[in-house]
Amino acid sequence: MKTTVVVELEQVTFRRQERTILSDISWRIEAGEHWALLGANGSGKTTLLKILTGYEWPTLGTVRVLGQLHGDCDIRHLRQTIGWVSSALTGRLPMQDTALEVAASGLDASIGLYREITEDERQQALMALGQVRAEAIAAQPCGTLSQGEMQKALIARALVCRPRLLILDEPCIGLDPAARARFLDDLEQMAVAESAPTLILVTHHIEEIGPWVRKVMLLKDGRSVGQGPPRQMLTSERMTDLFDFSCSVQRSGQGYALRMDRQKS
Repeated sequence: MKTTVVVELEQVTFRRQERTILSDISWRIEAGEHWALLGANGSGKTTLLKILTGYEWPTLGTVRVLGQLHGDCDIRHLRQTIGWVSSALTGRLPMQDTALEVAASGLDASIGLYREITEDERQQALMALGQVRAEAIAAQPCGTLSQGEMQKALIARALVCRPRLLILDEPCIGLDPAARARFLDDLEQMAVAESAPTLILVTHHIEEIGPWVRKVMLLKDGRSVGQGPPRQMLTSERMTDLFDFSCSVQRSGQGYALRMDRQKS
């Protein structure tokens, strides 16, 4: 029987040498309960992701992902059930590989495809592209893809093994406003599908948090300073505290917009 708790962190602290990077983080994510992780640069978001995926180990506390306790499971096997999409991968992809080959490379967790794939695997990769409405670019080489199309290919690469948890690490970096809007529309279509994995969207832009996001964690200086529904977390007062800068939040349709107030000289 599959667990209904996807992520369970209890009082996680992470120190490197004399520096405390994360402090006393507790976080519980239920299956199908999409979250956004919001914080400024340097708040500890990447370190927290590395702990979730077993690339870093907490100094204190316990980590349980998909029912598996870190330190008491085969972490390599667990990673196969977690998709992690980062724009940092873009520069490492072979530019001659097609979007379909990028998606199929997720079957081997490789950067680039180094073998012939079967027809079943080809269909699996096409289905993954279809989940992000990117079937039309299947035959296009990476070198001809836009930044938004590249991000879709990378998400398909993560989806091809049918992960139960998908982490999107600042997926809109480098997208112009129109490309970002189109990308976020397609991301929402994927998120609301019955077959979608549990999603964590990592960002420092509240405009990227769509109505499909059920809850938000606010991370500041390595501490969780708020967890709850977007309407409670995405307020002017909380954003001013989170970014240490006077700002105001406005509802924009089903989304949010952040305006930074001018500072007095």
